[in-house]
Amino acid sequence: MKPVIFYTRSQCGLCEDAKITLKLLQGELNFEILEKDIAESDDLTERFGLMIPVVELDGEILQYGQIDYFTLSKRLHEKTR
Repeated sequence: MKPVIFYTRSQCGLCEDAKITLKLLQGELNFEILEKDIAESDDLTERFGLMIPVVELDGEILQYGQIDYFTLSKRLHEKTR
């Protein structure tokens, strides 16, 4: 099972929407969601502060900001098959 890293932070509406999308896709594909709050690390805040939410797999950012189901689904299907 591949881990998908989901960079987020509290009180982020886009992050909540992205999390729902990830959970829906998790039901279709075989991956684990590893949620990381960027507020817990200065490095992560500096790296992703203006980009969150961010979905990453195998070191590659699949999508960030406004996460949409169809784009993320396509990228995850390419990466998890």
